[in-house]
Amino acid sequence: MGTNGSTMLEPLRQGLPPLDPAAVSDAASCALPARYEAVGDARRFTRGTLDQWDLSERFDDVCLVVSELVTNALRHALPANAPRLPGQDPPVRLHLMRWTERLVCAVRDPSEESPVTRETDDFSAESGRGLFLVDSFSDGWGWHPMAGGLGGKVVWALFRLQRAGACPHPAD
Repeated sequence: MGTNGSTMLEPLRQGLPPLDPAAVSDAASCALPARYEAVGDARRFTRGTLDQWDLSERFDDVCLVVSELVTNALRHALPANAPRLPGQDPPVRLHLMRWTERLVCAVRDPSEESPVTRETDDFSAESGRGLFLVDSFSDGWGWHPMAGGLGGKVVWALFRLQRAGACPHPAD
C-alpha cells in the first residue's frame, strides 16, 4: 500500500466534501475494536496525529468531534450479538485527512443506517446530543454509504485550517 494514503481513501471518495483525495497532503487511519475503550484509543491516535501535523491547537475541537463520531459508531452501528470472525477487520475505523486548508475526520462503521440527530431540548441528556456537538464544533459534516459493495457507511466532519502565516479572515 502506498504511503500517500490514496488507496486507503478510495472507498471514502464518494460523498466526502468536494476535496480531491489525490491532493491530500497527509492521511492517517486506525482500526478501532468494538468496545468503548476504543474512544480513548481514538483520542490518543488523534492527539498523536495532530501533534505530528503541527495542528495541536485544533486538538480540543477535533478530539470532541472524533469522540462523538466513534461513540456513535460503537453505540448505534454494532449489533450486540453480531458474530466476530477471527481475522475479520475491526468493524470501526477512524481516518484523519489533511489538505492545505482543511482537515477531515471520517469514521467508518458496518451499519447501513443513516445517523440521526435527535431533537432534544434537554441539554443535560446524556445521549442524543452527539451530532449536535459535531455540528457545533466542526465546519460541516455528512455521511454516505460505502462505495463498491463494501457495506456500511462513513460519517465525516470537516474543519477549516488557517494556512501558516495567513491572516485570519474578517467575519463575513
